[in-house]
Amino acid sequence: MCHSTDSRPPAPPVQGKVASQEQIELTAADGNRFLGYRAVPEQPNGRSMVILPDVRGLHPYYRDLAVRFAEAGFQTIAIDYFGRTADTGDRSDDFAFMPHVQQLTSDHVRADAKAATEALAGAGPVFTVGFCLGGAQSLRQAAEGNGLAGGIGFYPTLRFVDEPASGPGAPILMLMGGADTATTPEQFAAYEAALDRAGTPHEKHVYDGAPHSFFDRSYGEWAEACQDAWRQILDFTERHA
Repeated sequence: MCHSTDSRPPAPPVQGKVASQEQIELTAADGNRFLGYRAVPEQPNGRSMVILPDVRGLHPYYRDLAVRFAEAGFQTIAIDYFGRTADTGDRSDDFAFMPHVQQLTSDHVRADAKAATEALAGAGPVFTVGFCLGGAQSLRQAAEGNGLAGGIGFYPTLRFVDEPASGPGAPILMLMGGADTATTPEQFAAYEAALDRAGTPHEKHVYDGAPHSFFDRSYGEWAEACQDAWRQILDFTERHA
């Protein structure tokens, strides 16, 4: 599992007010009905974010993260992955996610992320940000284009996706823990080489010694890495908006 059951996301460097937050239901083009969590900033920064969770789906961590992104000025929707196999039920710590992860495909994620992107229409350029499984899927969505301004992946676990599509995609930002073992340096090197061949712009920041799932306010020793990761996100999205 990507984060512990009591993990919660760190706050952004600058915190504005949140105008509203609510659980929503979205429908993908294939008819899938799935959960989302929308957070709206009081003072938008002109950018939007779709959050792609880890293997737990729309866990409370990601509801909180949607609020954090709204505090940073982003119109935000965090999505769940499992409407096709687990309906729209609870995704708390008791949710047995792994059988549903095993049935999830990149095509499912693409369809659901597109529905969230369309729900953010008119709210500025849309980026994705994902974690672990979602980190890899965020990179894939951007590498394919999909109308995105860019894709951000925290500690992406590359076994969940195929090699990047041919042809230039949207810019990619990878935020990685130096002590993460979920994906090997060799796998990342091969992935980056594939991005280069496709002509997809990409950048990478590695936090020395940081573990998989370091983006957690309970990890006091990684507070500086968390704040730098926020700064990287704000800079990346501003440059590519």
